[in-house]
Order: sequence, then C-alpha cells, then structure tokens
Amino acid sequence: MSTNKDDLKGKFTEAKGKVTGDNTEELKGKAQQGLGKAKDKAEEAKDKAAEKVNKQVDEKKEGSDNNDSDNNK
Repeated sequence: MSTNKDDLKGKFTEAKGKVTGDNTEELKGKAQQGLGKAKDKAEEAKDKAAEKVNKQVDEKKEGSDNNDSDNNK
C-alpha cells in the first residue's frame, strides 16, 4: 500500500499533538490518517475494477478478431 499525502500529514499532526499534549491535534492526525487509508482503498478498488473491465474488453476483442479471420478464409 502506498503512503499518500493525507497519511503523512496525519502522522505529522498526530506526532505534533503528542509532543505538545494537545489531544485534539492528535485526534485530527489520526482522522487524517484514516482518510488517507480510505483513499488508498478506494484507489485499489478502482484499479481492480478497471483491470477487470480491460480484461473483458481484451477477451471480447480477441474473440472478435478470431471470428474475423475465420470469415476471411
């Protein structure tokens, strides 16, 4: 899983909250990290869906190409 901008920013904010004793800042950081992880999951799901669609398109295209070559004989 890639580390994104929200995750890094959240880690920094959380650490800042811990160092300064600011619980609100610490919680903001944890929430931002959660947002980053959710974005990563959404990106992974999008990539998987695109991969499946591309695979199906390629399979149909190959099947169509095979039929075309059969018709040319």
